[in-house]
Amino acid sequence: MSKKYNIAVVGATGAVGQMMIQILLERKFPVKKLDLLASKNSEGKKINISGNNFKVKSLDNFDFQETDIALFSAGAAISKKYASHATKNNAVVIDNTSFFRYEKNVPLIVPEVNGKEISCYKETGIIANPNCSTIQMLVAIKPIHDVCKIKRINVCTYQAVSGSGNLAIEELKDQINAYTQNKNIESKIYPKQIAFNVIPQIDKFMDNGYTKEEMKMVWETKKILDDAIEVNPTTVRVPVFYGHSEAVHLELEEKISANKVKEILMDKNSGVILVDEHKDGGYPCAANECEDSNEVFVGRVREDISIQNGINMWVVSNNIRKGAAYNSIQIAELLIKDYL
Repeated sequence: MSKKYNIAVVGATGAVGQMMIQILLERKFPVKKLDLLASKNSEGKKINISGNNFKVKSLDNFDFQETDIALFSAGAAISKKYASHATKNNAVVIDNTSFFRYEKNVPLIVPEVNGKEISCYKETGIIANPNCSTIQMLVAIKPIHDVCKIKRINVCTYQAVSGSGNLAIEELKDQINAYTQNKNIESKIYPKQIAFNVIPQIDKFMDNGYTKEEMKMVWETKKILDDAIEVNPTTVRVPVFYGHSEAVHLELEEKISANKVKEILMDKNSGVILVDEHKDGGYPCAANECEDSNEVFVGRVREDISIQNGINMWVVSNNIRKGAAYNSIQIAELLIKDYL
C-alpha cells in the first residue's frame, strides 16, 4: 500500500481553501487524514465539497504534531502567526500568501518552471506559492525563455474579482443587480464601482507609483525565472468572476518567429494549451476555456511590429485553481514524490 499523508488546510472556509480541498479530491491525493482549519468563529461549521461533508476545526486550538503537510491560505497575518507552529512540529508548510515569498531561504515555486528548487524547503520547512498573475505568466513564457532568452516583459493583467475573495464576488453580484434594477451602487471592497467598469489598481500604491500587485510580478519573476529579466507590469481589476487574462509582450535577445513560438508551446511538455486561430473566437477567454480548468491557455501569438525581437501573446488561467490551489497541490505532489 502506498504511503498516505495527514493534510491540514488553513483557511478552509475561503474560496482558495475550499478549492484546495476539491483539487485534493480530484487528484486523488493520498490523504490519510484531512483537517480543515479556520477561525474560532467557524469552528464546528460543516461544508460540503464534491459531495463530501467536512467539519471545520479552530486553528487556535489545533496541534500540528501529526500533520505532514499544512496548506496555508488564510492571509499573510495568519501565516506569520501560525506557520511556525506547524514547522516546529515537522510539518511542511505550503503557503499561498505573500508573507514568505521574498525570503531568500524560502523557495518560491511554480512546478513547471522551477520545481527542482523545492529541495531548498528543508532550511525553513516552508515553500511559498507565488502570486496568481505571476504563476500563469511564467508557465507560459518559461518554454520560450529556455529556447531564446527574454530580456524584458511588458504585461497588462485583467484580473477577476475572485482574486480578492468571496466578499468581492458578492460585491460584483450585488452591483450588477443594483445596476440592472436602477438602484444605488455601493462599493465596499473596491475603491470604485467594479460592475461594468475596470479599475487600474490592485493592492496599495508603492513609493514608485506602481501598486504592490505590480511589484509582486517584478520581484517574483526575478526570483523564480531569471533575475536579469526586466518587468514592466500594469495590473487591472475587471468585472469577471473567475479567470485572469494577461496581454504579455516579450523582448527577446534574438529574433524568433511567431510560428516557432507556437511550435514551442505546442510541445506536450510546455505546460500550456495553445488556442490560436486567426478567426473570430480563435483564442482563449476567462469565462470559456478556464472556468473549471487547471491549465494555462495561450493565444494571439504574434510578432511585435514595434520592436525587432518582440513577441506578443495572450495568457488566460483560472486564478483560484492554477493561480492558487492547484499550484499548491502540484507542489505537494512533488514533495511527496521526492522528499517525504
